[in-house]
Amino acid sequence: MTAFKSLSVAMLKGFVRDKMTLFFVFIFPLMFLVVFGLLFRDAGADKTKIAIVGDGPVITALDKTGALELEKYDNADTARQKVHDGDLPALVAVNGNDVELTFAASDQVKAQTVVGIVSGVVDKVNLGVTNAPPTFTLEAKSVEDASLKPIQYLTPGILSWAVSISGVFGAALTLVSWRKKQVLRRIRLAPVGPTAVLSSRVLVSIGTAVAQGVVFVAVALTPMFGLKLTGQWWLALPLLVLGTTAFFAVGMLVGSFCKTEEAASGAANIIILPMAFLSGTFFPVENTPGWLQTVSNIFPLRHMNDGMLDVLVRGKGVEALLVPSAVLIGFTLVVGFIAARIFRWED
Repeated sequence: MTAFKSLSVAMLKGFVRDKMTLFFVFIFPLMFLVVFGLLFRDAGADKTKIAIVGDGPVITALDKTGALELEKYDNADTARQKVHDGDLPALVAVNGNDVELTFAASDQVKAQTVVGIVSGVVDKVNLGVTNAPPTFTLEAKSVEDASLKPIQYLTPGILSWAVSISGVFGAALTLVSWRKKQVLRRIRLAPVGPTAVLSSRVLVSIGTAVAQGVVFVAVALTPMFGLKLTGQWWLALPLLVLGTTAFFAVGMLVGSFCKTEEAASGAANIIILPMAFLSGTFFPVENTPGWLQTVSNIFPLRHMNDGMLDVLVRGKGVEALLVPSAVLIGFTLVVGFIAARIFRWED
């Protein structure tokens, strides 16, 4: 226990005194949270602006939906030219009982949104004209909190990514540096077991991950971003611990075969960056092709992202930790075993 305590304190002091490491562990990923948080802070607040020509019950019903901003034109050709030039996504022209919808196929997202809204409004107006009672009624509700904001999706993903950076780079660069400086050789000759060395380093990594979580959540909770924790949000702590050990194992594997810090840094980047983009850190992985979603399931970051999203945003309980925890533990055991087999005390 004395050796374990001494090693833990020494590693913690080395971590705190390394300003570059502190930057890449805390400031660098936090910059992404701030930038994306500010960019998407008001996402969804703007209405889709469309051109309208004419008046009547359809135009009145469109205005009442609250989803569209109507820009009135007196001439349909002028409004149609606006759509053709890409200035507006669609035009609704009403002439008596005829409703003409013209949209720009180049802006598929807005165009399909407008088509859906206009079609629904026209159907509703037609039903009202016939005075027939509706057979079916629709009640639309979000499964998440009504105050849900983009920051609640951004925080879990970027926090998981920050933990992966800290775990992989911290373990890999430390191992390579210690081997080059003969620190590992001295530790091997000292009356200190490998278990004490490894466990002390894991403890420092876990402490760093918890500190990252506290800093990220504290920044996201500020009024500028407006994060709101839901459900059993504290269940994110076990995921932080398990995620740290999984990425620490990856860092050990990288540090076991790399001989220089530059090589270790390059290998870590090759692993972390593709994993981040394919695991839903910066954009929903559901928008990718099916085969790519299947490939992403082999990455521990994908499962950590899903678990963090479930407990921080969707308000799920312990059941949401079962699959991510099993994957992270299994990944740690397999990669850790491989790293132990190829580990070298000296070059």
